[in-house]
Amino acid sequence: MADKIDYSALKKGGFMRQKQKGFFSLRLGVVGGNLNTDQLRTVAEVADKYGHGYVHFTSRQSVEIPFINFENVEAVRNELAEGGVKPGVCGPRVRTITACQGSEICPSGCIDTYTLAKEFDERYFGRELPHKFKFGFTGCQNNCLKTEENDLGVKGGYIIDYKPDTCFGCGVCVKACRKGALSMVDGKIVIDKEKCNNCGRCVKSCPADAWDYQPGYIVSFGGLFGNQIYKGEQIVPIIKDKETLFRVADAAIKFFEENANPGERFRLTLQRLGEEEFRKTIQNAYEGK
Repeated sequence: MADKIDYSALKKGGFMRQKQKGFFSLRLGVVGGNLNTDQLRTVAEVADKYGHGYVHFTSRQSVEIPFINFENVEAVRNELAEGGVKPGVCGPRVRTITACQGSEICPSGCIDTYTLAKEFDERYFGRELPHKFKFGFTGCQNNCLKTEENDLGVKGGYIIDYKPDTCFGCGVCVKACRKGALSMVDGKIVIDKEKCNNCGRCVKSCPADAWDYQPGYIVSFGGLFGNQIYKGEQIVPIIKDKETLFRVADAAIKFFEENANPGERFRLTLQRLGEEEFRKTIQNAYEGK
């Protein structure tokens, strides 16, 4: 039987070989950690019928159904599709896109992470590359999704503007700021821009509506968390709009596609080439050049 199995094609479609011969663990396509209840019922039914009656939740918010016999692969695909569930991907391509619940659910959230994850999924998911490539989105500086572990991570933040005429000098925002970026001078707030990390706690804590703000995207590049560990780096300032964000993401993934050796992670490509050219590429994309 092993001679008849195209393991590469199955892996591309989310079926990963198990140590038990002829069996696969099927990774499902999950965007931003969300499945609706109809999808969950379908997954449970397939796991009962074709697996061992359980699923595995991966570290990257995906779901896997273990113990799928090779003989049932097509039936599993069909029944999942009927329930609105798509397979995931493995191998050298854009993987499951992760996200926290973001501003739609979480009081700390500064951006709508789930909508962003869906947009990135539509644009990039499954794209063939020299090696795997991971996106992750988190809503604020609490960084629940640990964006710097990703090849490209996006963290939500606020671009703030103080309104002194509205402020009545309570000092609540000064106490809320964890970076020591705010101080009170003569009853008004003074901002140390060098210390501000765009967390938005000043805005969220203010009882007087003394802040104007705009949601923005803090992007890190080249994170790696496996046999080697490297914290992704922020290269450009906080990004104000999705058009620029997508332009920067396009530039990063194109650079990887064109310059990486087969089987080489993004961070290792940057280390091999030196980061100067990549930084120029991202800066140009940020500026729209």
